[in-house]
Formats: sequence, structure tokens, C-alpha cells
Amino acid sequence: MAIEVTAVRAPRDRDEFIRLPHRIYEADKLWVPPLEMDMRARLDPKRNPFFLHGEAEPFLARRDGVVVGRITAQVCREHLRLHDDGAGFFGFFESIEDEAVARALFESAESWLRERKMKVARGPFNFTINDEIGMLVDGFDTPPMVLMTHNPASYDGLVKAAGYEKVKDVFAWKYKVGEVPPRARRAHAEITALPEVKVRPANLKDFDRELRTILDIFNDAWSDNWGFVPLTEPELEKAAKDLKMILDPEIALIAEIDGKPMAVSVAIPNLHEVIHDMGGKLFPFGIVKLLYRLKVQGVKSARLVMLGIRKELRGVKKYGGLSHMLYTEMNDRGQKRGYTHGELSWTLEDNHPVNLGIKSMGGKVYKTYRIYEKKL
Repeated sequence: MAIEVTAVRAPRDRDEFIRLPHRIYEADKLWVPPLEMDMRARLDPKRNPFFLHGEAEPFLARRDGVVVGRITAQVCREHLRLHDDGAGFFGFFESIEDEAVARALFESAESWLRERKMKVARGPFNFTINDEIGMLVDGFDTPPMVLMTHNPASYDGLVKAAGYEKVKDVFAWKYKVGEVPPRARRAHAEITALPEVKVRPANLKDFDRELRTILDIFNDAWSDNWGFVPLTEPELEKAAKDLKMILDPEIALIAEIDGKPMAVSVAIPNLHEVIHDMGGKLFPFGIVKLLYRLKVQGVKSARLVMLGIRKELRGVKKYGGLSHMLYTEMNDRGQKRGYTHGELSWTLEDNHPVNLGIKSMGGKVYKTYRIYEKKL
């Protein structure tokens, strides 16, 4: 039976691209359907600011007229500007368990990337390293946290069969809210006792400004990380709009030294707790259910998406316990807010200082995600 791969052009194709995972994961009770309205916005060049500095092509694979797989190919000009490595990317991969289908999808994506003079195909990134990344290869027994991927165990084999090899693993750490190690408690006491140090929650009344502060520290602290790409101003504005409704300021912290923001620790409530049974639909009644569960019932878990300290503080012995102080402060505030557990994600497998810091706080790796690469 012939496999046909075509670019997504018509509205019906876009609908099938968005709805395919519902068939792939029909028997997977851990999968959380993404909100369809969000997926439509992300694929729309007029609504997703990624397309101001990048381009992408979604593809569908059909067998006998039935959709059996999907993928995107994309080029991020910000990545190429910073890294100059000829890397293009793939993302949003889904497929039935069939190597021929997966191979056909990857061949179409690779051809598209070659046409744009890319030398390497890397992924999955949906669409950039600042979105969902990686293929789950370990930790299939728990549902994904908000803005993290989930996939069948077979996908690792499908990607490898298409000629890809591992380039990097990233970890998700499970963390139980409660008692913290004595060393962290001491660091918290020592740092918070310094008169020039102030830790405060994000101010939602001036959220646009706060988010700029957070992202400024993030861009400085993470700039040396593998594959780093800063968020652009339009992406920042969209993030502010998306996050303001769900952010809990008590677990979005800014540490100031002499009045200057120097470190951030930001967690977001696990939205998957409240949308898992909505089938990706917010209308007609899902929005009411979402707000009630989020604002009235509350959620029990959160995902730490960012902990960053400005590079100028690295090696300053006086503030050596700053990261442990922030972990402890997040734990204590989260406990008061009713959070029982969380995820710290993601971290690079070879970022040993960060990984050791999380381990020293009691975190345990419970999911591993893989990024693959293939020369074109």
C-alpha cells in the first residue's frame, strides 16, 4: 500500500494534522490532549511570532487516503544567527507504529530542509528549543507535565530507523514538596539574612514589565547553554498574554540584590491537571471548567520551568547558596499554596552543576527526553 506525504495546505488538512494524535493515543490514558485552539494558533503564521524569524512546513502522511502520520520541518533564523551550524529542525512528529510511514515523513521533512541549504536535521523541537522538545525515551508510566511531550515507546525506534542518532538527552526531575535538606535550609537562612537581598513574587499588576525582567535574566543566565535561542520581543509579548491567566505569583520569584533583579525561579501550575478530560476542546463549556478548576479547586502540582542567576554572580562566594535559597523558598511558598509535588524540567544531561543542585534538594530523574540529529 503506497504512502503519500503531502504538505498541509487546506483547512481540512490542518484539522487532520491537529486531530491525528487523538487516534494515536486513543488507548493511552496518560496522554493529555493539547488545546486545539492553542494548536491552531501555533500553526498559524499570522498568530505565532515564531514565523517572524522562522519558517515551517507541516506534512501529513496518508495510506489509502487515511492519515497515518505527521511532522513539521522548520528553519529558525535566530538559531542560525547565533550558532551558524546549518541546523534545521523537525517537530510535532506522530506516526502509527510503522517504519515505512516514519521514514516517508522524515524524507519529506529532510528534502524541505535541503532545499533551504540546511546541513543537519535536528529534533524534535515544536518549533524551537523554547517550546516542547525531545522524544520521551524513559518514564512512560506517568502523565506529562504542562508544556512537556508524551509519546509511545516505539517512537525512539522509528526515529532511529530513519537514520537519526542521539545528540542530547534532557531530564525531567520529580520533586516532592515538604521538608528540604538541612544544607538547603542553612543556605536559605544565610542568603535571606543578607540586608541587600530581597525575594519577592512576580507582580501581576505590572506583569509585562515583570516578564521582561524574568526573560532578561533568563537570556543572560542560559546564554551559554547548548542550543540556546533567546525569545524575541513578539514572542515575549505572546508569552505574557498566555501566562498571565495561569501564573501563580507565589511560585514565580525574583531575587533582587541592592534593588537589582539578579535571579529568578519560575514555576507554572500544571495545567494538565485541569484539561486532561476536555479532549482538547475549550468550548462551549470547557473554559468555565478550566477557570473553576484552576482558580477555585486549585492544582496540586507545578512545573519549575526556569531557575536562572545572572552570570556576574557566578563565583561570588557570598551568594554561592542563592540557588538553594530559591529552591527552598519555592518549596515553602508552594507548600503554603497547597502544592504537593512538582517537576523541574528540563535540564541538559551534561549540565552537571544544575543536576547536582537538583539532586541535593531531593529531586530524582523520572523522565528522559531525547533529541536526535542526522546529517543531510
